Amino acid sequence: MTPILRFAPSPTGRLHLGNVRTAIVNWLFARKSGGRLMLRIDDTDLERSTAAHAAAIETDLAWLGLDWDLFARQSDRFDRYAEAADRLRAAGRLYPCFETPEELELKRKLALSRGRPPIYDRAALKLTPREIQDRMAAGERPTWRFKLERGTVAWDDMVRGPVEIHAESMSDPVLIKADSQPLYTLSSVVDDVEFAVTHIIRGEDHVANTAVQSQLFEALGAAPPTFGHFSLIADASGGKLSKRTGSISLENLRDDGIEPMSILSLLAKLGTSDPIEIHTGIAQLIQEFEIGKFGRSQPKLDVVELEHLNAKLMHLLPFEDVAARLPAGATAEFWDAVRGNLLRLGDALQWWDVIEGAVTPVVADPEFLALAAQHLPDGKLDGSSWGTWTGAVKAATGRKGRELFLPLRLALTGVDHGPELARLLPLIGRERALRRLEGHAA
Repeated sequence: MTPILRFAPSPTGRLHLGNVRTAIVNWLFARKSGGRLMLRIDDTDLERSTAAHAAAIETDLAWLGLDWDLFARQSDRFDRYAEAADRLRAAGRLYPCFETPEELELKRKLALSRGRPPIYDRAALKLTPREIQDRMAAGERPTWRFKLERGTVAWDDMVRGPVEIHAESMSDPVLIKADSQPLYTLSSVVDDVEFAVTHIIRGEDHVANTAVQSQLFEALGAAPPTFGHFSLIADASGGKLSKRTGSISLENLRDDGIEPMSILSLLAKLGTSDPIEIHTGIAQLIQEFEIGKFGRSQPKLDVVELEHLNAKLMHLLPFEDVAARLPAGATAEFWDAVRGNLLRLGDALQWWDVIEGAVTPVVADPEFLALAAQHLPDGKLDGSSWGTWTGAVKAATGRKGRELFLPLRLALTGVDHGPELARLLPLIGRERALRRLEGHAA
């Protein structure tokens, strides 16, 4: 059987690194196993879902290089959920409840005060068909709960191993809201059945959902798929990642110059037994992927680590991979000169300005710079010119180390740090270098 997996985001905000990790794991599993991946937009929450967020999800995934083989949008499938609900009603597994939110909250507090678990007491099951009919005729709109079968729900989890959950400890879940809109629990299972999803890989916050949904699969006449629940990642302080944490949204990271392969390299390995290291291509991540490498402990994600990976990627990428995104006219020689000093590709623009733009020299010792200018080699400068030049200046002045090199760097680049001047000097050129040594912006 061909594995079919799904990534099912809700378009209620931008993707953040937590749910992007779920997408990456499912994508890698599908590609490693020769399976197929569905992108399913779970937009049954009509109040919070937006078309703009749905489009942004597709944009973000495409930017990462994560493609999909199947696509569905839940808002197109309300008729399928209504039909499934009718089947559950006919089977006696879906029943109406008329309690108000305030009444349910009072029941919850009363149960807690008596030392009992705050689960729904199934009072609505005592209503007669006539009572239900009368209340609905009076304009009351019930929610509809799924009647769980008591006993143990068990499965062999791809990450957690054997899992058992006692249904007695759970409330019968609401599947249909009072406004007749289906909730995630129902719509997700209906789609998983009808699109023949074979593996569901998601965060461990869905373990309880899996117990409920396993019974729901069976109530709809389908065998549950294989499940895997990995540990959720926390931020550097141990807090939960969420859509409201804008600093870790994919949109913000992209705007900040973080590369797709930096994100993929980190999230594909975070929480696994493999070391986290930069990869320049996704093929190796597919080859190395194994769902069994994920552990039970909660990993932490530090954006600083992502920035370090991004810097390492800059140092490794060949010119051909970045040429289209460098300033017009930038050459392989320029890229080789500056990439070791970049945190982000956009930082290359600063050094392009040093080469081609107008730099304001920092001149603290004009006499020294004037003398240095006299020893600048004639003709076209090349890779050996810096060593020849500084050797001559050292012999003429007796200066060495920082005392020799820093004034030259400040005059030539306007800053006290940066790429090797042996590489930059030929790119700056003799005429521009002389003008800067004389203190002119050039």
